[in-house]
Amino acid sequence: MLTLPPSVRIYVAAQPVDLRRSFDGLAAATRAVLAQEPLSGHLFVFFNRASTLVKILFWDRSGWCLFAKRLERGTFKLPKELQDGTPGFEVEAAELALILEGIDLGGARRRPRWKPEQPAALLMPNYETNA
Repeated sequence: MLTLPPSVRIYVAAQPVDLRRSFDGLAAATRAVLAQEPLSGHLFVFFNRASTLVKILFWDRSGWCLFAKRLERGTFKLPKELQDGTPGFEVEAAELALILEGIDLGGARRRPRWKPEQPAALLMPNYETNA
């Protein structure tokens, strides 16, 4: 299982990308295809046309990191409901881990999660004293 802080977001390109590209080419694809800043520290996931190869690009404050995985048998399955015609979509770390293991998330159902109604600043207690 991937262990990432909650502040790290994971963006997946919905369309195949030429994975002969390396660091700079995938950074350019991040800007062009996903419309995101590759130096943000988030993870950017790209699959090849055959869905047998995945590359994940991220910046770790001192340089580019590139994770690659090639399946010897089978293909990666991207959830169809997440591909709503946009160039990319966001997934959670648990979903990415399952996709990288070759598990099809097509039948998976996401349960509703609690989200605060108020901005975080309003939820924090005010400890200021009147002097």
